[in-house]
Amino acid sequence: MTARRRTAEKPLTLKDAFETEFARREMERRAREEAERRQQEADLSGAEALHAALAADPAFLESRSLTADRRRYTVALDHERFRISAYFEAGTVSVTLSDKRLAAAGASVPRRQETVEDAREALRVIAQFLVDEIR
Repeated sequence: MTARRRTAEKPLTLKDAFETEFARREMERRAREEAERRQQEADLSGAEALHAALAADPAFLESRSLTADRRRYTVALDHERFRISAYFEAGTVSVTLSDKRLAAAGASVPRRQETVEDAREALRVIAQFLVDEIR
């Protein structure tokens, strides 16, 4: 005959179940916060890269009466008649062309918008919008 070994299991208590659940939720919260922080870093890095690409040739900007600016996750290319802006959020970039001539009190009126995946695609769309406006 084989002897069965019984392992003594610790009796389950409400306190143990509570602490286990609390710890599980805390780990999930930390993971979400870390994922959000990484996404924000990626969005900021994309905005910085796009701004660097736009501002790389100051003579070109000046010849077209353009200025490039960046505020956190938003990169803007301004002209007296229009504004092209790119907003980085949650891994996508929303590129918007706005007409300043139709606006009241300095606000710009959106005319076209396109959503892309990264700074390189945003640069391509900005170039397309710019060519349409400059011609």
